[in-house]
This record gives sequence, C-alpha cells and structure tokens, in this order.
Amino acid sequence: MRLLCVSDIHGHADALAAVLATAERRGYTQLLVAGDLCFPGPKPLETWRRLTQAKAVCVQGVSDRALATLDIHNVRPRSEHERARLDRLAQTRTELGELILARLARLAPTHRLPLEDGGELVLVHGSPADPLEPITHDMTDEEVLSLLGDDPADVVICGGSHVPFDRMVGGVRIINVGSVGEAPCSIRGDVRDVRDVRDVRDVRDIDRVRGGARPSAELVRSGPVNTYGTAHADATFVELRAGELWVEQVVVPLGRAA
Repeated sequence: MRLLCVSDIHGHADALAAVLATAERRGYTQLLVAGDLCFPGPKPLETWRRLTQAKAVCVQGVSDRALATLDIHNVRPRSEHERARLDRLAQTRTELGELILARLARLAPTHRLPLEDGGELVLVHGSPADPLEPITHDMTDEEVLSLLGDDPADVVICGGSHVPFDRMVGGVRIINVGSVGEAPCSIRGDVRDVRDVRDVRDVRDIDRVRGGARPSAELVRSGPVNTYGTAHADATFVELRAGELWVEQVVVPLGRAA
C-alpha cells in the first residue's frame, strides 16, 4: 500500500490538480487528506469534486468546521479584512451548497488505518489529543507528547501548520504533510527547499504559522499563511516496504494560476 498524504488545500483546486498529476506519475493506491479542504481559495467546488473523484479519505479541519457550523451573524468584523473573510465564507457556502456543507459537518476528526505490519496509522488535522491543535516543527518533545494523547497510534499523519516535517517522538512517527494550497514561501515568492521551509524564522514567522488551528471565528479574522504567494505545493508519500516505513516528502512547483 502506497499512500499519498496531503493537507490544507484551502480551495486551491489547481494546486491539488498539480499534486494529483505528479502522484499519478509516481503511483499511489490511496489518497489521505488531513483537513482544511475548501476555504478560502478560489475553487472550493472543484476542489471537493476532485477529492470525491479521487475517492479521498478526508478528516475535518478547522476551516471545514467553520464552513459547516459557524454562525457568521454572530461574528462582528473589526476591519475590512475581517469583513472580506466573512463575505468569502458566505460565498464559499453558496458555491458548495447544502449537501456538501452537510458532508463537511459529518467529516470525522480522525481516521485510523491498519498497517500491513500490524501497526496503525491515524490521520488527523491537528493532533491526536486535539484535532484542532497542530503539532508544529518547532515544538519540544514534551510539547509534542502532550498532543499525542493516550492512544496516538504508531504513525500520525497531520497538517494544520502548513510546514512539513518527519519526526519520531516517544516511539511515535509524526509526519506533518505541509500544505497544498498555502505552503509558506520565501519573501521573493520562489520555491523553497523543504528543509528551508521548516525553519519558519527564515520567512519572518509568516502569520506565526503555529496559529494554523484556530477557533472558527478567529479563522475568519486571520489571513492566509502564504502572505507572499504560493509557488509550490507539499505532498507526502508513505509506504510500508518489508516491514519498514518509507516516507518521501516532495515539493510540487506551481504556476501563477495555482
């Protein structure tokens, strides 16, 4: 079984298409998506349709919950930026329609998948202990352990922070798959090597990246992480070979339209 694992598409269907095209050439058997599917990007409906066509296994992210449940009439915008975010949320709801919104509301916060070696993988937007709180690249082992909970599985596939990493803590393999639609880029807007992207300080702590999982109303008040424009999408391949877990994190270059 070869898994294609992605997260944080945020309605950027063209970026998702580029990732899927790359994955088709490399080969995969199942698509796992760690939430934040359709908001606030320009093509939420096309994003949903592509995920449906690919028979993706998706879990609920912060923006998915906001789309499905946030009462926008109780959120008072404090700036034009916040008003624009609320307007975009309302537009996205209209574009998706009630049926898809109901499906977003029913998405599970986690999905567990048995591995061929007898182990278990858990897919979650944030962390096993709190699906809305992300595990980030700069956390200490103690901070990470506090977010693993009592039954974290052997492998955790997560998103939320938009910054990819692969790390072992307390016997648990934690793989953050980054972002398809809002991967942080350099100030120049060019593609950054994954190793450089992991050090958020190099891009001036864009939107504090660790704020990837916010309360639903606060999501509306915040801007996208990729302040300087996305030039690439993140994707991760996970495969069990002869009892050993192989992980390949790749950068997919994007055109301006993505």
